[in-house]
Amino acid sequence: MAEQKPVIGITLGDYNGIGPEVTLKALSGGQLSRVCTPVLYGSVKVLSRYRKLFNLEEIQLHSIRSLDQMIHKRVNVFNCWDENLEVEPGKSTPEAGQAAYVALKTAVEDLKRGTLDAVVTAPINKHNIQNQEFAFPGHTEYFAHAFGANDALMFLVSEELRVAVATGHMPLEQVKPAITKPLILQKVKLLEQSLRHDFGIGKPRIAVLGLNPHAGEDGLLGSEEKEIIGPAVSELRQKGMLVYGPLPADGFFGTGGYRKFDGILAMYHDQGLIPFKAIAFENGVNFTAGLPIVRTSPDHGTAYNIAGKNLANESSMRQAIYLACDIARNRKEAKELAAERQPQPTAKQS
Repeated sequence: MAEQKPVIGITLGDYNGIGPEVTLKALSGGQLSRVCTPVLYGSVKVLSRYRKLFNLEEIQLHSIRSLDQMIHKRVNVFNCWDENLEVEPGKSTPEAGQAAYVALKTAVEDLKRGTLDAVVTAPINKHNIQNQEFAFPGHTEYFAHAFGANDALMFLVSEELRVAVATGHMPLEQVKPAITKPLILQKVKLLEQSLRHDFGIGKPRIAVLGLNPHAGEDGLLGSEEKEIIGPAVSELRQKGMLVYGPLPADGFFGTGGYRKFDGILAMYHDQGLIPFKAIAFENGVNFTAGLPIVRTSPDHGTAYNIAGKNLANESSMRQAIYLACDIARNRKEAKELAAERQPQPTAKQS
């Protein structure tokens, strides 16, 4: 049975942030090890320091140099570097940024080999990780590039709601020209496919938010709803999809309208993430839809202000690991079911 558990890679992120803390806390107690085989990409030395600092020494860390050496009942640590890097909780350092990138790159290489079933990424500092190979606004864009995906979807998930973002990590001044009918069509299709294939929802109901206040107020406060978003929604509905909108964002969240839908497409980052984090911050998970691999992460950042103080809540990281397991399992079952439905070749008559 051990070999049937999904192997979940967990990248350490910026080791001066709360990534090591929430990862170790999430894995303490052994519950997660019963449903998956965790492989932490980082450094045993770094993790051992945090393990001692937070009095989590009951966690047994198994050091490996390749996935052939992992033990299914242990917390495996893939050592990605040999240097004795200085751990300075709460500080942004070039060394921590480079280490975060090396851990991420190593996990991606194993994903490409097919030796991981999913990856969970602890928070990075989007500034100190930048280099010639990582010139991206964040994890989402990096994974899309690494796996040759033409498009990817930032997708925030909790038990209460699921919110995707049409324009992702983009300055606000660039959002308006980026909102086009082809973009809305593509993002809703990605969202609908993910809800069906990754979450097992047969006929998902999707809400599409407007760009402007009050969804444009019938053109008084903007024309994007009438000229772009509305026509896109109409086209998708004509194809049989249960898509509704454009809806005014403030009233939609304020009145609990989100509870009637399986997924929501917001037009820009803060329009979707502010209400999401207000409702589900501690248990929210960031999932990248539209990729050939499974990637999740907690919905918070490095939180330098509390790093090393034993104050970080590990709930989001724990849920990110559970969700990675669930989606990897759903995809595997769907693939097996599709294979069973393939018509079998008939024997030639002699």
